[in-house]
Amino acid sequence: MAEMRAPDTILSSEPAARYSRLQVALVLFALATGGFAIGTGEFAIMGLLPDVAKTFVISTPVAGYVISAYALGVVVGAPLIAIMAAKMARRQLLLMLMGCFAVTNILSAIAPDFTSFTLLRFLSGLPHGAYFGVGALVAASMVPIHYRVRAVGYVMLGLTVATLAGTPIMAFFGQLLSWEVMFWAVGLIAALTVTLIWIYLPQDKVIEGASIARELGAFTRPQVWLTLALCATGFGGMFAIFSYIASTVTEVTMLSTGMVSVVLVIFGVGMNVGNLIGSKLADSFLMGTIFSMMVMNTVVMAAFGYGAGNMWVLFATVFLVGCGFAAGPAVQTRLMDVAADGQTLAAASMHSAFNVANALGAWLGGLVITWGYGYAATGYVGAALSVVGLGVFGVSVWLEKKHPSVRLTQPLPSPAE
Repeated sequence: MAEMRAPDTILSSEPAARYSRLQVALVLFALATGGFAIGTGEFAIMGLLPDVAKTFVISTPVAGYVISAYALGVVVGAPLIAIMAAKMARRQLLLMLMGCFAVTNILSAIAPDFTSFTLLRFLSGLPHGAYFGVGALVAASMVPIHYRVRAVGYVMLGLTVATLAGTPIMAFFGQLLSWEVMFWAVGLIAALTVTLIWIYLPQDKVIEGASIARELGAFTRPQVWLTLALCATGFGGMFAIFSYIASTVTEVTMLSTGMVSVVLVIFGVGMNVGNLIGSKLADSFLMGTIFSMMVMNTVVMAAFGYGAGNMWVLFATVFLVGCGFAAGPAVQTRLMDVAADGQTLAAASMHSAFNVANALGAWLGGLVITWGYGYAATGYVGAALSVVGLGVFGVSVWLEKKHPSVRLTQPLPSPAE
């Protein structure tokens, strides 16, 4: 895969030299803390829907609208905020985004009715994509170029740790005490993130020449659209399987309800392992890592569809499906590369594409179940989506070879500039 290297990035290793390892570590910790808050707030509510329904005297399916409201907020907020904040310093923007996330989650805990609660979940989703996108840009600008994917991976580590620890812990205490406790906790963690960013992230200036037109210019680049399409299809399989994993465990593998939590932990461990190892590999072989993960996902998800009735096959494939998240930091970095000087909008938009993957995977998975193919068939849906992702990847590589990217030598200003 040596021939499939990423185009030259506009990130520069020169500004990174002014930061000590401790300074970088503290900034990455601050950004990852925000990722942990966002991930916990997004996923923990899924285990608390019956409690929410009881509080507002509605059915559980109706309570599920708050999940859709949050996802809609992510899809709308990521590009909208990135465009509106084109002339804002990144430190200021991160503080604003996480401050809004803290406030909307605390208000969610005291919402007087279901309508206001749903609206607040939509508002909570607005900062999601922009935070991860801007956080990835800041992290990558503070380290030498050959460590940039790892830096992006450390920001995303907050999200993957949330799936492993934050979500089950908050769901447990939410069920034990009240679902409102989860939102109070997430709001306070977000407030802690604001404090950490304020203390540790250096002041920066608005990037010279920044404008709405320049950000929108990213979407005139075919490679940006192809990378977003790769995200929307390539990650869709994970959600096709994950959305129905509880029913797969109990109705296909015939395990007890209590084993659902075990399987979710296995998935969370896989995500964290994939995130860490994949980030390291992608620093040396960015495109090769993306390609390899897409191929692995295709094989593993097909194996899930074929063998989910066996407990050990289920455990192994769920772990490896989680490991497939290794492509996440690589795709985020690829998007930053191909966006040139419209990086903020493009980087934030990845999380809109990620939520499109969520909706697409869950919809197609539900469709094959409705058609009578069973819950294990979601694995075949995932494999098919991975094949589509590979096709998009192939078009991207072919187009890049046919029309090589212009070399970009302008360094991206680091936070201290």
